[in-house]
Amino acid sequence: MRQETCQLLPTKHDKRGFWRYKPVTDRRKDRQTGEEEEMATSYCYKDVLPFTAMVAVECTNVGLNILFKAATLKGMSYYIFITYSYAMGALLLLPLSFIFSSRPVLPPMKFHLVSKIFLLGLFGFLAQICAYKGIDYSSPTLASALGNLTPAFTFILAILYRLERVALRSLTSRAKIMGTVTSISGALLVVLYKGPKVFSSPPWTSSSVLLEWPLESSESNWVIGGMLLAVAYLLFSFWYIIQIQVLEMYPAELIVAFFYNLCAAIISAPVSFIAESDLSSWRLRPSIAVIAVLYSGVFSSFSSLVIIWTLHVKGPVYVAIFSPLSIAIAAFMSAIFLGDSLHIGSIIGAVIISMGFYAVIWGQAKEEESTEDDSGITSLGTSSNGKVPLLQSQEAEYM
Repeated sequence: MRQETCQLLPTKHDKRGFWRYKPVTDRRKDRQTGEEEEMATSYCYKDVLPFTAMVAVECTNVGLNILFKAATLKGMSYYIFITYSYAMGALLLLPLSFIFSSRPVLPPMKFHLVSKIFLLGLFGFLAQICAYKGIDYSSPTLASALGNLTPAFTFILAILYRLERVALRSLTSRAKIMGTVTSISGALLVVLYKGPKVFSSPPWTSSSVLLEWPLESSESNWVIGGMLLAVAYLLFSFWYIIQIQVLEMYPAELIVAFFYNLCAAIISAPVSFIAESDLSSWRLRPSIAVIAVLYSGVFSSFSSLVIIWTLHVKGPVYVAIFSPLSIAIAAFMSAIFLGDSLHIGSIIGAVIISMGFYAVIWGQAKEEESTEDDSGITSLGTSSNGKVPLLQSQEAEYM
């Protein structure tokens, strides 16, 4: 008969004081159970939690765009809105960055790092100015549709910065190139062609004196709004790349988010005071403007923190994957709450943009699979080709 091999456990005794023996098979089961629990925890942290968080971010961002549109239609300046939002975000993140900081030892704040964070605040402020002015000229639905340009812009910037290798014979590279061209073509269609109305509804009415519906804009310059939104998403692509570089230098998401909001508030304050010199316009009265500023201060801080964390865990492309979700949310909420009309041009353009968007994502996913395979081969002692795509999660090892 086969006799089980036993392992002496010197730290545990039975009731009679003798050493207990544990079969190897039981130890293997315990080890397997521990590995399964570790894999489940890792899956939850790296897949389930980022997915849930990004869906929540898209919903809050669409709600913010709609509230901003409502506030500006009632006379609020977008300069004041942005300044208040950044200032409130910095105030909220200041205590959180010290309370929940999980790293006792962090790199020193050198000039190069501070300049990167300042540049991050500058690009964020300029992107917000272009985005909110574009929404003011057009609609939240158009903003959500053009948001799918971000992966295409990121891919182009990657090539220009020589962070992405393009092999024309590679199927994944061709997919990303065609996806980029398709996304830009769809964006041009959305901007230049509105078409007939497909769906419209009267705006939601409320007895609340704060909301004062209807809120439909009397004048809207669709083309200028679309161009401003495209510039905003180009700036956001720069923002993503700079953010990755900052996190590699300073791996503390809460502190980075706080300094980003602080720098953006410092940059936006003088610009906003020059643009809005009348001090009475800075006074917030009980209206939709107060609700919009409070919502923006709280949820923008939450969104920026979640995006920074997701960039750390999953990379910039994963963050952009959820852009098509905002199209449906924005179209539904804008039609109900703002009385916006849904045009055939927006639908066709959004479909074309989404097709190009998912072509880029497919090419990126295939490159990540090949990179993982190469890493597995390297770990067994075989050399890898060393090709790493730009839009992959550029996660530093010490993070």
